[in-house]
Amino acid sequence: MDLNILWFVLIAVLYTVYFVLEGFDFGVGILSPLLGDNDHERRIVLNTIGPHWDGNEVWLVTAGGATFAAFPNWYATLFSGFYLPLFLILVTLIFRGVAFEFRSRDDNPVWRTFWDWALFVGSLVPAFLWGVAFANMVRGVPIDAAMQYTGGFWNLLNPYAIQAGALSLVGFTLHGAIFLTLKTTGEVHDKAKRWSGGLWVVTLLLAVLVTVSSNTYSGVIQGFGWNAGLLLLGGILVLVLMRVFMAKGCEGWSFVLSTLGVLFFTAAIFVQLFPNVLVSSTDPTYNLTIYNAASGAYTLGVMSKIALFMVPVVLLYQGWTYWIFRKRVSSRVEDLHY
Repeated sequence: MDLNILWFVLIAVLYTVYFVLEGFDFGVGILSPLLGDNDHERRIVLNTIGPHWDGNEVWLVTAGGATFAAFPNWYATLFSGFYLPLFLILVTLIFRGVAFEFRSRDDNPVWRTFWDWALFVGSLVPAFLWGVAFANMVRGVPIDAAMQYTGGFWNLLNPYAIQAGALSLVGFTLHGAIFLTLKTTGEVHDKAKRWSGGLWVVTLLLAVLVTVSSNTYSGVIQGFGWNAGLLLLGGILVLVLMRVFMAKGCEGWSFVLSTLGVLFFTAAIFVQLFPNVLVSSTDPTYNLTIYNAASGAYTLGVMSKIALFMVPVVLLYQGWTYWIFRKRVSSRVEDLHY
C-alpha cells in the first residue's frame, strides 16, 4: 500500500468515525423539540450528548485538515464547487454549537424555545446536506481539465443527491433515537422507542431506494476489487437485523447495529470512489484521483508519522470520555447541566 492509498483510507476512516459519532448527535438535536413536551424533558435529551458533541466534531476538523494537506486539489475543487452547501453546513454547525451553550443560560421560555429550534435546524441541515454532498462526489459533477468545477448550485440538487440526503437525514435521526433509548429512562425513553420504530421503516425504504439508484446513477463503481453494492446490501441487512433487536428491547445491540449501518453506507461511498476522490461528469479523464490530486511524497510521509502518534491518542481520549459518561442520564434537575 503506497502513501496515496493510505491517506485515502485514513480520510475515509475519519469521515466514517465522524458520521457514526456526530450522526447520533444530529439525531438527538433533531428529536429534542419533538420528543420533549416540556423544558425538563428537552434538557434530559440534550444532556445525553452534552459531554460529547464538541469532541465528536473534532473528527470533522481532522478530516477536513487531512484532505487539505494530503489531497489539496481535491480540497480546492470540492470547497469551491460545493461552496454554498458546505457554507450552510458550517454556519448551521456554528449556530448549533452556540445553542448548546446558550440554551440554559436563561429561564425565559421564549429564549429556550428559540435555541431549541436553532438546535433543530442546526442538526437537520447538516444531516441532509452531508448526504447530498457525498452523493454528488460519487455520481459526478462538471469538472474541466483544470480541475475546476464548472456547474452551478442546482447541479448538486439532482434526484440521486436528494435521495441520499433524505437517507442521511432520516438515518441519523434513527441513530439518535436509538441512542436516546440507551441513555434515558422514563417517558423520554418510551417516546424515543416509539419514534425509533417509525423512523426505522422510513430509513429502510430510503436505503433500498438509494441502493437501487446507486446502480443507476453511479454504476456502483468497482473499488478495492469489491463491488460497493455489497456494502449497500450489507447495510440493508444490518437494518433488518437491527429491527429484530429493537423488538426484543436489546438497546445496546440495536445501537451497535445502527452504528454498523452508518459504517456500511459510508464505506460504500469511498469504495465507489476509489481510486477517484471526485468524479467528473464532463469527461472521465478529468476525474480527480488519489494521484493527480495528492501532495508530494515527502508531505504524505511526514503526515503519516504524525498520524501514527496522534490518531491513537485521540481514540484513547475519546473512548475514555465515553466510558466516564456511560451511564443513563439522570432526570434530577440538579444533575442537568444543559
